[in-house]
Amino acid sequence: MMKIINDIVNWIIQSGLLVWLFYFGFTVGKPFIESKIKHAKTTQEQALWELALQLAMTAVNSRVGKNISGQEKFAQAVAEVQSYLTAKGLHIDTKQIQAAVQSVYEMSMLTPTVNPNEKPDDKQVVAPAGTVKAIDPKEVA
Repeated sequence: MMKIINDIVNWIIQSGLLVWLFYFGFTVGKPFIESKIKHAKTTQEQALWELALQLAMTAVNSRVGKNISGQEKFAQAVAEVQSYLTAKGLHIDTKQIQAAVQSVYEMSMLTPTVNPNEKPDDKQVVAPAGTVKAIDPKEVA
């Protein structure tokens, strides 16, 4: 019985079956592992973005009613979010932090709201629909 097992092991090694099995396992397993890594990175990035938005909301809301310009409020909020994330060892590009703060600012009490049901004043000029050129994000950034 032991001789048969030894013969089988020797045949597996000598025939290259072991190498072929390893190669097959690697080629089949690699895409699976890469997809798991990509999913983990995506989940981490999503969680990091949500944290940045929560921090931006706190930073923006803490500046409501302060007697400083909007640009100063924006700069302070960006700096606060970035310093918190850096202190925790998390790194996000400054432009992404600025985008988060801008997004929160647009939804906050700092931004005047417009009632869509309200008729525009006579002094206000409203362009007819479809006549105003859209903002190109490439030109703004």
